[in-house]
Amino acid sequence: MTTPIAGAAGVPLIEAQDLTVRFGKVTALDGLELTAQAGKVLAVLGPNGAGKTTFVRCIATLVRPDAGRLLVRGQDVVREASSVRRDIGLAGQFAAVEPTMTGRENLEMTARLFGHGRTAARLAAASVIDQLGLGDVADRRTGGYSGGQRRRLDLGASLVGSPRLLLLDEPTTGLDPVGRSEVWAAVRDLAATGTDILLTTHYLEEADELADHVVVIDHGQVIAAGPLGELKASIGQDVIDIAVSDAATLPAVADILTRVTATPARRQPAGQHVTALAPGGPAQLAAVIGRLQQAAIAVEEIGLRRPSLDEVFLVLTSASDGAGDPTPPATAGQLVTGRTS
Repeated sequence: MTTPIAGAAGVPLIEAQDLTVRFGKVTALDGLELTAQAGKVLAVLGPNGAGKTTFVRCIATLVRPDAGRLLVRGQDVVREASSVRRDIGLAGQFAAVEPTMTGRENLEMTARLFGHGRTAARLAAASVIDQLGLGDVADRRTGGYSGGQRRRLDLGASLVGSPRLLLLDEPTTGLDPVGRSEVWAAVRDLAATGTDILLTTHYLEEADELADHVVVIDHGQVIAAGPLGELKASIGQDVIDIAVSDAATLPAVADILTRVTATPARRQPAGQHVTALAPGGPAQLAAVIGRLQQAAIAVEEIGLRRPSLDEVFLVLTSASDGAGDPTPPATAGQLVTGRTS
């Protein structure tokens, strides 16, 4: 049984059946099951070592599965590897550009490697430069590019072959906020023009910004898949979010949250916020407010909201590690699954 991702009808973009990859004694993919349709930006999430990059490398025909089957646009990555390669572009975790050449020269060289003639390579490079907004720097040596510009050029090198599917493995690793914003804008533009995109990322806000659908992988298996909104709703719980003006009160606030909600409170990395899942919803919010008043703890803001993707991710991966209830809530339907055999 596969974990389906809703999309356009027809041949699936990607179909993995009992996909298994081992490196010595390490099992990177453990019977992974997934079907993804075309027409959506798909984000693959998971903790370090979950199998995300191995999955991408299998799609790119760089790693041969030990068992199972993987199809890309109906083509088997083992038996029809050459056809699969013609359909995909791959941008790895770090920009691979030649610093002594201009951006245009980098793209033309890559186009020639894709088999284009000289004239076709120039036209393909010019098209990608326009598509990714690199016109101002196209004729400068790439050694002087910013991180975001190098990353966009790397995306361009993956596009000169006109791929039907673009694979982005952690596309903003190591970039500053400005560089990340530049790459995000480029990815949005590519998706808007019809390029199918699969990206892996450690940044959950990146998936929130770019993806239509999300797949969460842990221990080499799909543990959740679906549209972002449905995944957020799937855990069936609201979140109490409290902001305080005095950081010294955070431990006491966290203790109250944990006691009332019976779920671990979590301090947010940005600002003086502490949050906790609230299965009891408004009733637990009222109880927390009462406890804070009894303790004479002043807060700047307190409220009830839907969970972020970050919080959903923590719940899902905790459950897959056995740290929580592994049974998905009734509202999750087919979105949350374990391995099926």
